[in-house]
Amino acid sequence: MSKTARFFEGLKEKKVAFIGTGVSHNELIRLFLSKGIDVTVLDRKPVEEYDKELLKSLDGAKFITGPSYLEALEDFDVVYRTPGMYYNNPRLVEAREHGVVVTSEMESFFELCPCRIFAVTGSDGKTTTTTLISEFLKAEGYTVWLGGNIGKALLPRIESISEDDYAVVELSSFQLISMRQSPDVAVITNITPNHLDVHGNMEEYIGAKCNILDHQSAFSRAVLNLDNAETARLKDRVRGSLNFFSRREKPAVGAYLDSNRILCYRDGRKSVKIIPASEIRIPSEHNIENYLAAICAVWGDVSAESICKVARSFGGVEHRIEFVRELDGVKYYNDSIASSPTRVIAGLLSFNRKIIVIAGGYDKKIPFEPLAEPVNKYVKTLILMGATAPKIEKAVTETPFYDPDELKILHAGSMEEAVGIARREAEPGDIVSLSPACASFDMYPNFEARGRDYKEKVRALK
Repeated sequence: MSKTARFFEGLKEKKVAFIGTGVSHNELIRLFLSKGIDVTVLDRKPVEEYDKELLKSLDGAKFITGPSYLEALEDFDVVYRTPGMYYNNPRLVEAREHGVVVTSEMESFFELCPCRIFAVTGSDGKTTTTTLISEFLKAEGYTVWLGGNIGKALLPRIESISEDDYAVVELSSFQLISMRQSPDVAVITNITPNHLDVHGNMEEYIGAKCNILDHQSAFSRAVLNLDNAETARLKDRVRGSLNFFSRREKPAVGAYLDSNRILCYRDGRKSVKIIPASEIRIPSEHNIENYLAAICAVWGDVSAESICKVARSFGGVEHRIEFVRELDGVKYYNDSIASSPTRVIAGLLSFNRKIIVIAGGYDKKIPFEPLAEPVNKYVKTLILMGATAPKIEKAVTETPFYDPDELKILHAGSMEEAVGIARREAEPGDIVSLSPACASFDMYPNFEARGRDYKEKVRALK
């Protein structure tokens, strides 16, 4: 009997609960039900509000819903949490103290996966880097399973994955905080303040990220950003081989941008020139960093030819400096993924001119002071909306860099109003970018919904 078969067979003797539904849990619940496992769904949302087709597809599952949905955790043997359910939630802590196994789809997948796993985390750039690794491997002819924060849930597909395949996953701090198994290849793109509304402090946030490294073996590979101080400092935690990537320096082993702006890889003895930065289809310096990180991850598994093929054809990921349309000589971009100041700054540096920016949103308790200089230097009109509008305005105006004659600040009560103001303020040749610097939860369920609403409003302009 295979390890996966033993896993499902063992769960037949357990009472299993899933906290919340959603894309990943819905598939997993259906799989567990098909294996004859006792499944209960725990959700704050009442059953009456569920889609009828969804309920039909989950036939056989029990439901505990409403405000007290977490009160009976001790009645279960195994509880699967969603990444959105904080691991140190007091009810989950209490359940663990009573012997309940609290786990997640990704934790079980790592335990059962038969093939090599590439995993990416970081404050910024992880989705593009994860996607690039996947595209590189596919270009080389491998079967690739993409999951974690992007792609599909992988545990429901575990029985289809073979030893010769590759799994590529994006992992957030919320997923990593409870993980005690690390991937074969671990990439940390960078670490800057983020999600402090949940983690409370940088120590817990960084500690969660470090779980991607801390359980690797001597035969594993770690890829770290040499240009980011917090990430570079983690080199002493690496047990296997260490690859650095850098736009500014030439690491002993790793990928770098040379003085002629050619992406190269150095293995300690010699350097290989791969592709000029000018030939990469998606723009900006931070995407060069994403390429360098992905090259480090796949070097030895993927040829330079496959890397070049992807670089010249890959058009980027939705909501990441995504071109929306040009109207009356004004270009509109959707950078809804820019939910932190560092991500906004990277986007501003992509355009080589002053632009019009729509910013603001949910307060993650991160400082906005890093925006002061770049916003005053690279933004001509700043349109603020959402809960953090006053904080962002304070950060960019209470600084020596601020000149009210150079930076115009306006406020909007909705995305439609913000886009309308941008249209009114823009002149031919201008660029308008949705670059929020914040999460979306004050007005939208996620950054994707925010980006889609922005695109809808932009495309509706006459």
